[in-house]
Amino acid sequence: MAEKTDERVELRLLGGFDLRVDGAGVEVQPAAQRLLALLALTGTVVERPFAAFQLWPDTAEDRAKANLRSTVWRLRRMPGDLVRATKTHIGLDRGVWVDVRHGLARDGDPAPPGMHSELLPDWYDDWLVTERERIRQLHLHALERQAERLLAQGRHDDAIQLGLCASAMEPLRESPHRLVIRCHMAEGNLIEAVRHYDRYAGLLRRELGAAPSPLMRALADGWPMAS
Repeated sequence: MAEKTDERVELRLLGGFDLRVDGAGVEVQPAAQRLLALLALTGTVVERPFAAFQLWPDTAEDRAKANLRSTVWRLRRMPGDLVRATKTHIGLDRGVWVDVRHGLARDGDPAPPGMHSELLPDWYDDWLVTERERIRQLHLHALERQAERLLAQGRHDDAIQLGLCASAMEPLRESPHRLVIRCHMAEGNLIEAVRHYDRYAGLLRRELGAAPSPLMRALADGWPMAS
């Protein structure tokens, strides 16, 4: 096995699996892809039997453990430091940059490319269901936090765009719609605010037979509408 160096290792899971070492794409077999993704999403060291069961749930225990050993062996022969393993535990190497952990928007930073992509969209593993929802919620909250900061800075147009991105991800989620309305009101665009409110109220009525929450209705209480 070639001696490892201080290569930059990047693992992207949003929009599809992509492993790069010093900027060059690395071909990874399906079993190794799934092990790297599992370790990246878990975010910690796990016991070997846990990883084996998650990745080969319909396989006999001994066979699943053997599959895991073989997969770890292959990963250790690939470029870059990818995993750290003992006889009992395994984890992703701490030097691996992972988009779902390190690439989410930070305070004052723009949303990174791919942030709104689905987590491993072509995979159908059961253990990904909860992870997809967790990442989706992280994205929504990150977008809303950024929009709030931009609104406070007076960057209304940018805040509106982020609010619309969040509402497109989850059309029935009320908080991004409130943000968009507040931005329109801050700009003095009352008619835009009213239109957005009416569109959202209509969507709720059609889809759920429900009305906007008291928080949403409170935004409209002071609107100077003509009698």
